Amino acid sequence: MLQTRVIPCLQLVGESLVKTVRFGKWGYIGDPVNTVRIFNELEVDELAFVDIRASKEGQEPNYAVLKEIADECFMPLSYGGGINSVEKARRVFGLGFEKVILNTAAFRKPALIADIAAIYGSQAVVVAVDVKKNFWGKYEVYSLSGTVNEKKDPVSWVQEVEKQGAGEILLTSIDREGTWKGLDTDLVRLVTANTSLPVIAHGGASSIEHIGAAVHGGGASAVALGSMVVYQGKDLGVLVNFPDRQKLAGMLRSQI
Repeated sequence: MLQTRVIPCLQLVGESLVKTVRFGKWGYIGDPVNTVRIFNELEVDELAFVDIRASKEGQEPNYAVLKEIADECFMPLSYGGGINSVEKARRVFGLGFEKVILNTAAFRKPALIADIAAIYGSQAVVVAVDVKKNFWGKYEVYSLSGTVNEKKDPVSWVQEVEKQGAGEILLTSIDREGTWKGLDTDLVRLVTANTSLPVIAHGGASSIEHIGAAVHGGGASAVALGSMVVYQGKDLGVLVNFPDRQKLAGMLRSQI
């Protein structure tokens, strides 16, 4: 097990696994259950699934697909998408998921964070903070799969959800997501310097060096990977994979 978590973050549309670029156009990756089987063989420490359409289209989580995923998976699981009530969170936990990921609901029903944390503990509540730079280069937080500008800066929003009882932050740079250009280490550093919550850096990683930079340079507690674990490389075909553990462990131990 890696001391610093490196987490495949996988996107769902209906019953399919997909991958977006900057939260926009997506490409088909494959069947999520088959993908879980591969990650089981690769002995990944943790998996995160996010349904990118559920909240946007007003849908509930696809419990049937989530049950298949949980039944097949050997490692801890988190899920986000369409969870806007304690009851929906309860159903997801009941399927075998250890954490729920909230984004849009955290804005619409901020008390939901505290309500879920009161039952399952703060460690079970992850708040996804999706960030994009505006025309002037200022960071702004978005909801609803990156389509609604909430007019909040990431630091104040993270501090707000921390007070509500969130246990972890999934911090995504929309500008970098799916681009292979590296994680936004400045964004990661800005947030980690202003919260006591663990921050999972996400969006743009394409190398072990990028992972190391987010941890050592940005202060991230974990790194989530998308394209890097579902493609052979930039502009290449689908290949479910995971970075070499020895090289990864060496990079995470080193200082940058």
